[in-house]
Amino acid sequence: MATILRDWSYQYQWLYDGFSRLAALSVGGERRFRQLALEGVAIAPETSVLDLCCGSGQATKFLVERSCHVTGLDASPLSLQRAQKNVPQANYVEAFAEAMPFPDNQFDVVHTSVALHEMESQQLQQILKEVHRVLRPDGVFTLVDFHKPTNPLFVPGLSLFLLLFETETAWTLINSDLVTLLETAGFQLVRQTLHAGGSLQVIQVKKRS
Repeated sequence: MATILRDWSYQYQWLYDGFSRLAALSVGGERRFRQLALEGVAIAPETSVLDLCCGSGQATKFLVERSCHVTGLDASPLSLQRAQKNVPQANYVEAFAEAMPFPDNQFDVVHTSVALHEMESQQLQQILKEVHRVLRPDGVFTLVDFHKPTNPLFVPGLSLFLLLFETETAWTLINSDLVTLLETAGFQLVRQTLHAGGSLQVIQVKKRS
């Protein structure tokens, strides 16, 4: 059943979005959820921003409100078509996150929202290296993704969501020390905050100059 719902969620965007909006109520609604990773990040109109694994542009629409130089990257042509329709103010690139077609030191900020849990361990490590490469010195990488709940009341809800829509890579991520992986890739921790009973984590790191 998990595989069927996962496939359906890609085919029917409303299905995944509906469950996501329901889950986002735990942090104050979808609008706040999509901006969790942006809290405290300095983004001006001239800031060069990469929305990594941008999907259909759910978070991209908030980035273009703050910057005139937003690029969305995703490996899915269908997602990029939806993103282009939803947020035409951004530029879009079809590519894999582990092999980004950008020069070194191009972006001031890289953002990603609930995407890293989709990656196999080696793939994730390569993506972190790529993010480090395309960021300028002292650039910020900010992300929101799943985390092992610190409040047991949130365990059933997160477990059900992962069971229905995700694969074993999500379970691997919540049992990993993502901060350590980022530090190994050359980043310095700025802050890590937990939300929704610890089932979501926001991590902001800086590329060491």
